[in-house]
Amino acid sequence: MANVLANIFGSSPVKPLEKHINIVYRCAKQLHGFFVASIDGDWNKAMTFRDEIARLEHSADDVKKQIRLSLPKSLFMPVPREDLLELLLVQDKIANRTKDVSGLVIGRKLQIPSQIADQFLEFVDRNIDAAKQARKSVRELDELFTAGFRGAEVDLVSGLIEELDQIETDTDDKQAALRGALFEIEKSLNPIDAIFMYQVIELTGEIADMAERVGRRLELLLSH
Repeated sequence: MANVLANIFGSSPVKPLEKHINIVYRCAKQLHGFFVASIDGDWNKAMTFRDEIARLEHSADDVKKQIRLSLPKSLFMPVPREDLLELLLVQDKIANRTKDVSGLVIGRKLQIPSQIADQFLEFVDRNIDAAKQARKSVRELDELFTAGFRGAEVDLVSGLIEELDQIETDTDDKQAALRGALFEIEKSLNPIDAIFMYQVIELTGEIADMAERVGRRLELLLSH
């Protein structure tokens, strides 16, 4: 049935969602270089990464608006339109959090303490891994649509979502350890900087949280 509908109504309506998650992941990926530059105190280079983050976040917003305006309102889709829009909003929050955390750091020229710099970069990279896994999962949407959200493709996506859950759990563990390491040295820091450092850790961790929510939205689509 889904194949017939796709032939009638043209290309799959989920293709733009895949385009959106590609941009979102590219945005989140910039955080590694951004934080390496900020740790080194190279604020000109950090600003270059920040500008690219802002550009990609804006591009993701543009695609989001296009999708919201053009996603078919037809009842002849295998999943509700509202569920696809909810997935879109969660995807978009990955880019939003990336922009938020980079803006906070660049605005205060907040340098990650050298004592926890390596640990912090590992945490950042694991959050980027979560965004990458979310992208990998969403990129199966077109195949799911074609298959009518049934069959072997469902098992494949379920496995990808399970891997995403594991990555998000790992980021939670790394976040708790990082907060503990910051607590150990916070008395040696400017008190205001210490407060903002906790916020940076929290915002960065929300990237994996949003990626995990992408998985939850996909699970909902699979349940129809």
